[in-house]
Amino acid sequence: MRSRNFTIPLAAGLLAAGCVGCTGQGTGDSRQAGAARHQVALKKGASSPSPTPPPARRIDCVQVKCLALTFDDGPGEYTGQVMDDLRKAGARATFFMLGQNVGMHKDLVRRMVMEGHEVANHTWSHEDLTGLSSGGVRSQVDRTQQAIKAASGVAPTMFRPPYGATDAQVGKAVGMPQIMWSVDSLDWLHRNERRNVRAGVNEPEKGGVVLFHDIHKPTVTAVPEIVSGLEKRGFTLVTVSELFQSKRLKPGAKYTHLW
Repeated sequence: MRSRNFTIPLAAGLLAAGCVGCTGQGTGDSRQAGAARHQVALKKGASSPSPTPPPARRIDCVQVKCLALTFDDGPGEYTGQVMDDLRKAGARATFFMLGQNVGMHKDLVRRMVMEGHEVANHTWSHEDLTGLSSGGVRSQVDRTQQAIKAASGVAPTMFRPPYGATDAQVGKAVGMPQIMWSVDSLDWLHRNERRNVRAGVNEPEKGGVVLFHDIHKPTVTAVPEIVSGLEKRGFTLVTVSELFQSKRLKPGAKYTHLW
């Protein structure tokens, strides 16, 4: 979400399937039989069990010093690197994605879910929704819902309007909680790694939501230091849904901070 000034082991499984009943010291007949069974399994559509997402975490962010890192406008070429760094730190984040980008990066979207991150809706093509009809707003949102669910198996429950531009009509048409932010890093404007680190580490407060973009290289290179700095300050990095577990969020309402 670009801010604007207003007055955000498949190989192992296949080998196992192909080597049922055979070993390295097996006979040629046993190897042929194993290969034949493998071909039959493939024809029947058999496969190794699919990996499952990690279980939901129960975190009391009223008591714990929680913070939600959010990334807008992806997925893109740097999103995998962001997830690599988050995984190393054991941190989770929320990705507000553009539907038009999802089809090109389905593997990344599925990986988000598999690694415990939250997939969220940021419209199809980053339109200013206040200039659209209710039908136009619903189209932007629904197309993105369908794309993310097709890629990940999960339908988003959180939404962020492009530019933070919203009104009563938009909120009603969207039908999901609208997640804004308490800290805008302005990474899209300055494109400066050191500035991103300072904003990301020093400005957040307990219960806050921090806005970054995973489509800008200076942001992505800053992520490891941002995460390390926040952890040194005692923050637990959570998804938006984890942050608001203690609240009943209303469809169409805007939220910037747990408090």
